[in-house]
Amino acid sequence: MSEGSVPPRNRQGLRTGFTTGACAAAAAKAATRCLVRNVTLTEIETTLPNRMKATFALMRCERADAAAVCSVIKDAGDDPDCTHGAELAAEVELRDEPGVEVRGGAGVAVVTKPGLGLQVGGPSITAPPRRNIVEMVEEELAGSAWRGAVVTISVAGGEEMAKQTINARLGLIGGISILGTTGIVRPYSTAAFKASVVQAIDVAAERGLTELVLTTGGKSEAYAMKLFPRLPEDAFIQMGDFVGAALKHCARRRIGRAIIVGMIGKLSKMADGRMQTHAAGSEVNMELLARLAAELGASAALCAEIRVAATARRVLELCSAENLAIASLVCHRVVEHGTHHAGGNLEVQAWMVDFDGRPLGHYPPAAIGLEQAT
Repeated sequence: MSEGSVPPRNRQGLRTGFTTGACAAAAAKAATRCLVRNVTLTEIETTLPNRMKATFALMRCERADAAAVCSVIKDAGDDPDCTHGAELAAEVELRDEPGVEVRGGAGVAVVTKPGLGLQVGGPSITAPPRRNIVEMVEEELAGSAWRGAVVTISVAGGEEMAKQTINARLGLIGGISILGTTGIVRPYSTAAFKASVVQAIDVAAERGLTELVLTTGGKSEAYAMKLFPRLPEDAFIQMGDFVGAALKHCARRRIGRAIIVGMIGKLSKMADGRMQTHAAGSEVNMELLARLAAELGASAALCAEIRVAATARRVLELCSAENLAIASLVCHRVVEHGTHHAGGNLEVQAWMVDFDGRPLGHYPPAAIGLEQAT
């Protein structure tokens, strides 16, 4: 990545962005330099966790005695992210004792549940950005009279931003998490959401849950909770488009069973072997749905109509009119691909619901909603 405050574009012409962790580390580095060199800055060059250099413009740069506050406005590029435009601030206090202590301030979530690899009661600042913050501060302290510092990271409006995330369910209360493995946000990678899916599975595993329900969104989750009312809230994971990542992490954490619940559009993509179902990179394969209908005895005319259908929902309507149980067959293919992707160490089930939450089909045939279980 070239130096400069503007992130580059990828091959599709979309701008990459910077993570909350990269912004926090840049702000911490700037505040430390202000104190050590007794200067006021308008920008700061920093090293990202991936070892690339980047220059960040500073929103604030304020000094008072042995403390300074600098802030950076997060640019998420063209990635949809509720933290885009957030002001991440670092207050740095120098001290004689060696070591850099990283704390969470207003707008940074506090960890209240185990299973995230973070200390309960501490701030939700994951290991890569924490290391980056410490490294950048130590870089500025080198050669100075100071041996250590206390760094407090805060996010203006972080508590409100967190309402657009699943932080509360993960036990992350009072703000957002400071995240980022590389420092770079790839457009439409929605890395923060993917990380939250992994965290949710970690929390469930830590609680000893062995059966999880993976849903494609909030609406399908609400329907799934009615299908499986005996499972605790922590057992329901909104995986969004990241079915492959969710299944692999379930297997990694030795979850016994993963039940996928969704509607015809997303499940049709999974039935086609697509383990990342974002609309921009994965359209519904109407030819596949036509072949599945043919397996169920659909006429050549119906198969032809399916091939030119505008949406998967329309395919469902066409098959329902002919009493073809395509929903369960789609679920069967979802289970086949999901089991293979997970590595065979995870039992996978799939349920399809309609847009009012009514079950349309499932696989395996013996699968039942827990409200019917004895």
